[in-house]
Amino acid sequence: MPVFNASLTTIDEKETRRYAGLMKAADFPQHLIQDACDEARMLVQPKGIWQLYDYNQEARRIEAPFPYLLTGAKIIAYLKEAKKTAVLAVTIGEALENSISEHFAKGNYTYALLLDAAGTTAVEMAADQLSKAVEQQANKMGFTTLARFSPGYGDWEITEQPQVLKLAAGQTVGIEVTDSCMLLPRKSVTAVIGFIPFRKSASCKEVRCTGCTQQNCLARKDEPI
Repeated sequence: MPVFNASLTTIDEKETRRYAGLMKAADFPQHLIQDACDEARMLVQPKGIWQLYDYNQEARRIEAPFPYLLTGAKIIAYLKEAKKTAVLAVTIGEALENSISEHFAKGNYTYALLLDAAGTTAVEMAADQLSKAVEQQANKMGFTTLARFSPGYGDWEITEQPQVLKLAAGQTVGIEVTDSCMLLPRKSVTAVIGFIPFRKSASCKEVRCTGCTQQNCLARKDEPI
């Protein structure tokens, strides 16, 4: 697939506040969050890429040129009705990370942390845009899509990151993975999206935050009961 260039005209200040752990800090200066979001918006270079593969439900295998066998009950349950899987990779580049490091070096710790939170918000927004593009393509093919599912969610181990990045061809947009399975640039995301035939009921229950074992994840979102 060609490189997807996301467009971020704004960065969500509420989400940035949440990623910074400030949702209950009503007195925290809003202008600092706004400044961090504005700087981040000028620095980010969001882009992504995705690949589409058949999925073998019985074998629990993504049928890539190098077939990938899934492990982990959550990811297998997530794809239980899928016929195809999109594997994506998204990054916002290195410029924001360099600015964060510079602010830390100058002792601007609070602002650096806000900028880091804005970067997390930005890469999630870019991933949302790419996910929407994937959904539109799926609809044209007669499928609906599930919410994206990333290594490190539930019991899908972060050690699967190198394989998922390879499946997405993430190196094409400048993403690498370290020996400890962390993505570089740091503000990068990989994920799979299940394609479900329209005739079936696509349930996202298995991938909602309430169904994840990582109770303290900063990306966790509260959901209505």
